[in-house]
Amino acid sequence: MENWTQTMGAGPLLGIALGAIALILVLIIKFRVHALVTMVLVSLLTAIATGLPMGSIVNDVLVKNFGGTLGSVALLVGLGAMLGRLVETSGGAQSLADALVRMFGEKRAPFALGVASLIFGFPIFFDAGLVVMLPIVFATARRMKAPVLAYGLASIGAFSVMHVFLPPHPGPIAASEFYGAGIGHVLLIGLPIAFITWYFSGYLLGQFLDKRIHVPVPDLLSGGKLDKDQPKQPASAATVIGIMLIPMLLIFMNTGLATLISQDVVSADESWVQTLRMIGSTPIALLISVLVALYVLGGRRGEKASALEKTIDGALGPVCSVILITGAGGMFGGVLRASGIGQALADSMAGLGIPVLLGCFLVAVVLRIAQGSATVALTTAAALMAPAVMAAGYTDWQLACVVLATAAGSVCASHVNDSGFWLVGRLLDMDVPTTLKTWTVNQTLIAVVGFTLSAIAFVLLG
Repeated sequence: MENWTQTMGAGPLLGIALGAIALILVLIIKFRVHALVTMVLVSLLTAIATGLPMGSIVNDVLVKNFGGTLGSVALLVGLGAMLGRLVETSGGAQSLADALVRMFGEKRAPFALGVASLIFGFPIFFDAGLVVMLPIVFATARRMKAPVLAYGLASIGAFSVMHVFLPPHPGPIAASEFYGAGIGHVLLIGLPIAFITWYFSGYLLGQFLDKRIHVPVPDLLSGGKLDKDQPKQPASAATVIGIMLIPMLLIFMNTGLATLISQDVVSADESWVQTLRMIGSTPIALLISVLVALYVLGGRRGEKASALEKTIDGALGPVCSVILITGAGGMFGGVLRASGIGQALADSMAGLGIPVLLGCFLVAVVLRIAQGSATVALTTAAALMAPAVMAAGYTDWQLACVVLATAAGSVCASHVNDSGFWLVGRLLDMDVPTTLKTWTVNQTLIAVVGFTLSAIAFVLLG
């Protein structure tokens, strides 16, 4: 693979990518072929059609990208499912749901969940926040005896906008470095843009779609149907909030140190920095949270060790399908990246001579649609457009707006080549058409609203 170069032009590569996506949709929707089988088959056919070396396709492309996605997803989903199951079976999720409803009222419960997710989403990466927060979302929807979509999109959309727009998440940090934008400027402009974008794309869209698409509350993160016998003394809402704050604070410590390292405030070679970053890495933070939950929600409340083992073991089986299908989505995105499809399209877009701000947005959109990963789309688009941005002579505030506009493009139109598409769809127990009608629309609206707000700020601050 190191010495291989793509000889096809952007036109044929685009045709192959469109054909592959169409084949995935036909196999899954019309012929009901399992998503895992479909994604592996189409990934293989796409690799062959784009001319990747036959000797490298299986190990260097398919298995490598499948394993790379699993490495980042499997531990998070598995540990998050355990944590969610402990919170659920202890009665803590229901206690927190009841507290939210009492505090904000029944009609404002989705808004409250969304605001809580915005706060948790500041330091926590998207997928980790998702699996930790969804049990609370599901419990609230059950408490209201309502479908889950209004509650789910308010929460999931919040994690998405925080992940894509704001430092200390990796995409906006990398784009800020490429463009020479200040982290502080990006934060000050990004916070109101992220909130307004979430309000339209997460909260209001969830309210709108919930009336038209029925998505029942799934049992997935509960490890199956809930037991009829609820705990005699359910865990309090304060206890649940305390446990959920553990991963948030630990991960915030890690991402905060990463930001300080990027600004040369502290050295990455210091042993204390490395130790704290290890403790604050997402898998270790979730592991610590699970251990604390086992004691606080289980052992201290008199649960037997065998019962606790059975509880967390029951959380793993239902999420295996989620993990494998998400890995397959990462595999397909990896094939598209390795074949050069995204790069060819981005190069074509960069040479069209359109305004720089719009060009950054469109290049990120093309990369996102072509290869799936929002972070890859954002960092690659920023690297490609950096010379044009640097030559434009923008102010510090305008550079921050360019970062946010590029970030908006990087989240557009999530579909079958995005591992997040499969993660959200399977966790909410939605089929592919429903995921396209909900999650894909949410991501596209984030892009449109986010870019519009970034462009307005760019003009006003010019």
